[in-house]
Amino acid sequence: MSGVRCQMTDMASDIGHRALDFIKMNIAVIKYNSGNVQSVLYALERLGADAELTDDPEKILNADKVIFPGQGEASTAMTYLKARKLDQLIREIKQPFLGVCLGLQLLCEHSEENNTECLGIFPVKVKRFIPENSQEFKVPHIGWNELENLAENVLLKDLPDPKFLYYVHSYYAELSDATIASTHYIHDFTAILHRDNYWAIQAHPEKSSTVGEKLLSNFLSIK
Repeated sequence: MSGVRCQMTDMASDIGHRALDFIKMNIAVIKYNSGNVQSVLYALERLGADAELTDDPEKILNADKVIFPGQGEASTAMTYLKARKLDQLIREIKQPFLGVCLGLQLLCEHSEENNTECLGIFPVKVKRFIPENSQEFKVPHIGWNELENLAENVLLKDLPDPKFLYYVHSYYAELSDATIASTHYIHDFTAILHRDNYWAIQAHPEKSSTVGEKLLSNFLSIK
């Protein structure tokens, strides 16, 4: 137990030191009328980062980091993005980019949710959970699941144990070559994706205690 406390203390100290760098950072959180955005802004604030919620293309392109969070429905979200040409902008971004929850699903190529063509950053399909046993498995999936099969990746560096994250979702991304961590509910599915300057997390790091905080801190530290 003392070892776990030491690990958490060291991580808190590390995050505290990095907060000084995060204060100077220009972070854009993409606005597209999705839910749960405020909790992401609060989580970034706790890390010492000053983020702006915006759908202004110039502000997004000039940001040091871009975060694409949210809860909602895929086709409605894509309609909003297309109307403001944010779909094109997201495909052109060169700086580190992080999708969260619905943000992960929209970065994939297609979602079964209302048969929606998405952004296609990740050549991955998003499917709806179909419970094998409705008594044992409920949809949406709500709860804590442990990360498994972690790849060597800057986003996953020094995550504390146990590596549990909090999920609220009815749709999931299939396992693919872009999967850098998986988890299990009904069956295995993608927990975290990475390709080039794009990362995406299906869970809610802003609601996932020290593991989620470390994931956000790692993302903000990417050069």
